Amino acid sequence: MRSEAFRGVVLACVLASGGCDQKKEPGPVERPAAPVLVAAATVEDAPVYLDEIGRCTARELVTLHPQVSGRITQIHFVDGADVKVGELLFTIDPRPFQAQFAAAEAALAQAKAALDLARVDFSRVSGLLEKKAAAQQEFDAAKNSIAVSEGRVQQNQAAVETARLNLEYCTLRSPIEGRTGRRLVDSGNTVTANETALLVIQRLDPIYADFNVTERDLSAVQKAFAKGPPQAEVRIPGDSGAPRVGEITFVDTAVQEGTGTVMLRATVANGDRHLWPGRFVKVRLVLDVLKGAVLVPGRAVQMSAKGPYVYVVTSDSTAEIRPVTQGQRHDDRVVISSGLKPGERVITVGSMAVMPGGKVQVQTPPAPEPGR
Repeated sequence: MRSEAFRGVVLACVLASGGCDQKKEPGPVERPAAPVLVAAATVEDAPVYLDEIGRCTARELVTLHPQVSGRITQIHFVDGADVKVGELLFTIDPRPFQAQFAAAEAALAQAKAALDLARVDFSRVSGLLEKKAAAQQEFDAAKNSIAVSEGRVQQNQAAVETARLNLEYCTLRSPIEGRTGRRLVDSGNTVTANETALLVIQRLDPIYADFNVTERDLSAVQKAFAKGPPQAEVRIPGDSGAPRVGEITFVDTAVQEGTGTVMLRATVANGDRHLWPGRFVKVRLVLDVLKGAVLVPGRAVQMSAKGPYVYVVTSDSTAEIRPVTQGQRHDDRVVISSGLKPGERVITVGSMAVMPGGKVQVQTPPAPEPGR
């Protein structure tokens, strides 16, 4: 009896010892909420546009040539000056043309005197013919003399006008309002009529922005034109200021075979000369306005093998992965064509630490530093 009781005690101790050696299995570890920044999807009217690269060209460009030959005696402008229509630019030595004008006037006076004499003779012969004191041949000769004298008067009048024009051509004036380039001749040079280039003048306000669109986009451009001339936003690359807004005023008549593109031209106000001929510019051609578009910050959109997606923060602070259809960008935002509703919150910062269906903790963005 005593040994059986001892074995029972030993067995109880062994069982107790085995129970003490067993370890309790740990439960599942809960992932901490990921800190994120969010932004709400907004609804706005967004433009539909084409972004192209263009080049500025002057609205008017004139290369000034002399219309008479001679020596330049005066230059009345400085290089790079703004000139008005009719402003004096060059003077060619007028003395030879003044002499030609005087000679032409003298020849005209002589022709008029001869005409007066022919008329007197004709009147006298006409009276004698009525009295049968002159022959018909004398009458015809007197009449013909008047016609010849009148022709000489007209000829000399034309010579006077030519000499007057040549004299006027000695002073060269600006045919347009614009800005002068550097002069191509100096005072004292002899120039040749219709050959020597003297100066280039360009009109800078308004200015043209020429650019090309692909043949594929031409139908959208034509559709936009059906509603009126579309607008174009012109900006110098790297310029952070507001773009210059102009209208499309010209579309080329054919698609270029070599490039498959069509040239368009926007006319832009340029009173402050911000845009310059020959300079490359960014041109945004606005084709339409998308009413009630859903926009989110561009950094909220992620890419996967299946396409773009965003993380949406639900009402219980969990992250839901949402495939979306991405539209055009507008500064730092992007249009979401489908997959997102207005007002839904999307994660903009911290998405790398987020798991689909995981908890998130929405943080308050830091306040900007003063002066920034």
